Amino acid sequence: MTGLAPARSTRRLVLAGASVLLVALGLVALMVVRPSAASPSGASSQSAPAENSVDAGFARDMAIHHQQAVEMSFIVRDRTDDEDVRRLAYDIINTQANQRGMMLGWLEMWGLPKSAAGPPMKWMGHTVTPTDDGSLMPGMATDAELAALTAAKDEKAEVLFLRLMTVHHRAGADMAQAAAGAAKTDAIRNLAEGMVRGQQSEIGLMADMLKDRGAKP
Repeated sequence: MTGLAPARSTRRLVLAGASVLLVALGLVALMVVRPSAASPSGASSQSAPAENSVDAGFARDMAIHHQQAVEMSFIVRDRTDDEDVRRLAYDIINTQANQRGMMLGWLEMWGLPKSAAGPPMKWMGHTVTPTDDGSLMPGMATDAELAALTAAKDEKAEVLFLRLMTVHHRAGADMAQAAAGAAKTDAIRNLAEGMVRGQQSEIGLMADMLKDRGAKP
């Protein structure tokens, strides 16, 4: 196994993320120009949050969290022919890349940096010390786990992906639940609430898919 496939996946992820961000910035610009047409979750309906706010912290951290979920989905998509797993991977790629673009777009509109100066999850009151294994926040896969997923094929890849994504979603849902209850902007609250529902639903789906393969979460 060479490093070409992971490199191609990373390039696809970067290009996809850049495209989504451009679309999100365009939508944000329209919201600013036409605030009356913005949806209830529009970030333009309220003043910009502070740099150390829950809203900004969640947007930054969840953008990173989502990026890895998209990366793992690209990896498994190319390592299995199973229609159900590939469909789930496509759903995660589309949903989380779009949400990531929205959050980065809001940070841009608020005039806030897209990366935090301090450790992640400080907005939740947590002390998270980044390690050398690649897992920057709870639920994120390590470099070794990503390498194992990249090396796996067919059902082995499916099971590993479903297990890693279940852990990823559980931590993501916890982060989103915290933001839904503490964020000040409608944009973040509404998005976070939708994330909780969506990721909890997919956790249930993945549990069934693992059971069908004779595997435990």
